[in-house]
Amino acid sequence: MENLTARRRWAALIALALGGFGLGLTEFVAMGLLPDLARDLLPEVYARSSAEGVAQAGWMITIYALGVVVGAPTIAALTARMPRRRLVLLLLLIFVTGTVASALAPTFGLVLAGRFVAALAHGAYFGAAGLLAASMLGPGSHAKGFSIVLSGLTAANVFGVPLITGLGQAAGWRVAYLAVGGVFALTLLFVLFTVPEVAPAAGGSARAELGAFRSRQVWLAAAVGAIGFGGFFAVNSYIAPVTTHVTGLPESYVPWVLAVMGLGMTVGNAIGGVAADRNLRRSVLLGFVAMIVTVALFGIVAHHPVGLFASVFLIGAAALFIGPALQARLIAVAPRAQLMGAAVNQSASNVANSVGAALGGAVIAAGWGYLSAAWIGVLLALTGLVLAVWSFRLDRRPSPAESEPSYPEPAPV
Repeated sequence: MENLTARRRWAALIALALGGFGLGLTEFVAMGLLPDLARDLLPEVYARSSAEGVAQAGWMITIYALGVVVGAPTIAALTARMPRRRLVLLLLLIFVTGTVASALAPTFGLVLAGRFVAALAHGAYFGAAGLLAASMLGPGSHAKGFSIVLSGLTAANVFGVPLITGLGQAAGWRVAYLAVGGVFALTLLFVLFTVPEVAPAAGGSARAELGAFRSRQVWLAAAVGAIGFGGFFAVNSYIAPVTTHVTGLPESYVPWVLAVMGLGMTVGNAIGGVAADRNLRRSVLLGFVAMIVTVALFGIVAHHPVGLFASVFLIGAAALFIGPALQARLIAVAPRAQLMGAAVNQSASNVANSVGAALGGAVIAAGWGYLSAAWIGVLLALTGLVLAVWSFRLDRRPSPAESEPSYPEPAPV
């Protein structure tokens, strides 16, 4: 660490956060552009029923989430011996390729294929970038390290997603995705010139990384995120149609609703990183209680503009308050497979994305209304809370494998 000046360290952290910004764009822009995607890619279905068209376009969200689920553990295992900076650069190259391919693909099926390719790198990026950031900040700040990378995602939701959503509404969703590809290309250059190399963990191997799955607590911690965090995505996936069809606001208000949710996410992430380093258990449990309450509030008050804006802010804050804690939890229960633990958290988050979007879309397509997805969200968050309580009770007799993780130091630069 003595080889890094404070200026160089922060430049590197900002570069890694910029990657999180790009991931926030590529993951959440689709949610604001679902009606546009449905009109362009599924014109016959959308003409027959706008709700059915939007629900089918929701596969843009689901397929991306499934790509993360597949890619995160696979890449973590295959790259266990790869230096972290080199891995991050490789993942950014995959993002550029998959995102541009999605923007240029002529059919819905090929767009989904491009999204799947880009998604393969998502979980491993957050894992590798989070470990790099934690290494530069030092022991005892691992949740803060991941919150810095996540801060890029929250910043994307404050102004990036609204801007790109507005661009997509004005110039077409394909232009929006080309802009996202440009963000990834810029990030690749910044990482190349600012981020120091960090060696993989000592004794790293595919076998060691895959060994994390022998732990019951790894599976349980992953289930907490995969099911509980779905409460957030059940709401977030259908913000655009709720804004226009339920609250009755013009389509131009969708970017503003997304911006307010992004502000909530920024506040929640900043507080959550500090809180998780102080008391991980309390952060997880308090966060899920807050998510249950705020998602239920959304289902009650989103008919009114003030209620919509207030509730999406609170949902964003509750969701991202939990984010750093869930990441730190999986690292803690898999200390000998840090990259796998970090990547599995992203897989879990995107299972949540897939489950939330799919179940929310199912009840909407069944004719129960756009706000019915909120009550699916309440049930998912409540299930996550129950699983979290169970997991922490198992910690009463922690095993040596669940001790505090360590972080490799950056190699000399």
